[in-house]
Amino acid sequence: ISVKGIWVIMEILRPALINVNGRIYRKNAVREEHYEDEEEDDFSYSGPAIDQLMDEPCDTSNIEQTDKGFRCAIDVPSVLYKYIIGKKGETRKRLESETRTSISIPKQGVEGQIVITGAQKAAVVSAVTRVEVLIETFRRKQPFSHFLTFALNHPHIQEGFQRFKDGVLEHCSQDMGVDGSVFQNPAKLHLTIGTMALLNEQEVMRACELLQKFQSFIRDITKGKPLPLEVRGIEYMNDDPSMVDVLYAKVSVQDGSDKLQVIADRLVECFVAAGLMDKEWDRVKLHATVMNTLFRKDPSVEDKGGLGRHSTKDREAFDAKNILEMFGEFYFGSFELDSVRLSQRFSSDCTGYYCSAGQVSFI
Repeated sequence: ISVKGIWVIMEILRPALINVNGRIYRKNAVREEHYEDEEEDDFSYSGPAIDQLMDEPCDTSNIEQTDKGFRCAIDVPSVLYKYIIGKKGETRKRLESETRTSISIPKQGVEGQIVITGAQKAAVVSAVTRVEVLIETFRRKQPFSHFLTFALNHPHIQEGFQRFKDGVLEHCSQDMGVDGSVFQNPAKLHLTIGTMALLNEQEVMRACELLQKFQSFIRDITKGKPLPLEVRGIEYMNDDPSMVDVLYAKVSVQDGSDKLQVIADRLVECFVAAGLMDKEWDRVKLHATVMNTLFRKDPSVEDKGGLGRHSTKDREAFDAKNILEMFGEFYFGSFELDSVRLSQRFSSDCTGYYCSAGQVSFI
């Protein structure tokens, strides 16, 4: 079968696959209701029986032989322990019984390793695989904590954004849902490249190290120079301009090249391959949120590229027809972009932008 053929098959199967530490498993349907509001002590796994989960072989190189049999230690963020323990320990007991292994889990809140031991190597392999699939299934339910960003909070862009906001409020404030509460904080203007749930310091460090390794590729693209960018024009992504939830500013490289797109797409590919990020689109949408109805209730909320899990009842749309007509080609400004950052959600540094857990320079 050709490489292209394999790619097509993977695209078809992708919704049914799980990436666990760089290995691909088939994912059976798992009921996920009633998890959001569960207390940790009351949590129980309500999906199919553990033995119905895919039992593919794990990476056996991590399994050690001991005097009493075999042992494997798995790095797991402490916030995910409860999904392996279950209500009153039921999930762990079931796993241990069905695989004939012993599963040792650190105390809640203590970062460490889940250690699986057993008399037979095949039993440990089975238990490790099932634990990893459970972890990855429920990792996907965690809110994102960090995101790769291109910062757009340059003074020129902030000034342009303020002119845009003032103009919209002056000419369109009578339109349905248009008021000052839906505008982005100018100090946090950014392009979101991709989001991640990094659940402990070890995972944050791993993401930082991966970003640092990407620096040479970026400098090959930029020739060691900053990228001159232009922010001009606005757009929306739904079908009805009279019922808009998010309005975006368009960003492009001044020389018309696709350098910024290439950097963004390759970054996502790299982090997806490392298991740190889920791929949502074939290519990154290069845009910056300027108006978002989620800001009405929480001015600090960060957009997720328009893909947040918020229902329509959580937000009040606005009529953007006049905004699009009057400001469709609005010029926010231009500046030179010189870095990509690993930004921390719900944070602010001394400039008002998101705190940076790491960054690499184009220069």
